[in-house]
Amino acid sequence: MGWIIAIIVGGIAGWLASKVMGRDASMGIIANVIAGCVGSVVGNLIANRFGIVGSVQEFSLTGLIVAFVGAVIVLAILNLIQRGRVR
Repeated sequence: MGWIIAIIVGGIAGWLASKVMGRDASMGIIANVIAGCVGSVVGNLIANRFGIVGSVQEFSLTGLIVAFVGAVIVLAILNLIQRGRVR
C-alpha cells in the first residue's frame, strides 16, 4: 500500500514542480509522476543529510514538501541539460 501512496504523492509533487518550473505544457501525467518519484528520492537523500525526515510512503506534509523540492531540483537539472539554462 505504501508504494501506491508514494506514486500518488510523487505525481502531485511532480505536477506542482512542473507548474513552478514552467514545464507543465511539455510534460504529460506520466512524466510528472516520474519526476515526482525521482524527485522524492533526491529530496529524501538531501533532507536526510540535514536531519529532516519525511517519507512519501506515509502521506504527510513534510513528505510532500521534500518530494516537491526534490522534483524541482530534478526539473532544474533537466532544464540545464535540455536548454542550457534554468528557467
